[in-house]
Amino acid sequence: MIHFVVHEDGDSVGTIVVEGVKKGAKLNGWIMEQDKMTTLSTRSDIPIGHKVALQNLKKDDTVIKYGVDIGRVVAPIKAGEHLHVHNVKTKRW
Repeated sequence: MIHFVVHEDGDSVGTIVVEGVKKGAKLNGWIMEQDKMTTLSTRSDIPIGHKVALQNLKKDDTVIKYGVDIGRVVAPIKAGEHLHVHNVKTKRW
């Protein structure tokens, strides 16, 4: 079963594609562009459609999704943690 998807190697986040992901779960991820699988253990509950960190990110790091800069980390995030408006902000304003 695939629990999260990643567009390409080098992305720092994946998107959860199943309901009910809980802290401590071991997830299977599919890296689409390279058509390969990866695994990750979660450090927080993550709703469907939300992002999970694939690597540790420190304050002011750039978040990469689809090979594109999607924002700036405003609070440290560990691999397996939920990324959302509480720890990532746009760089547009």
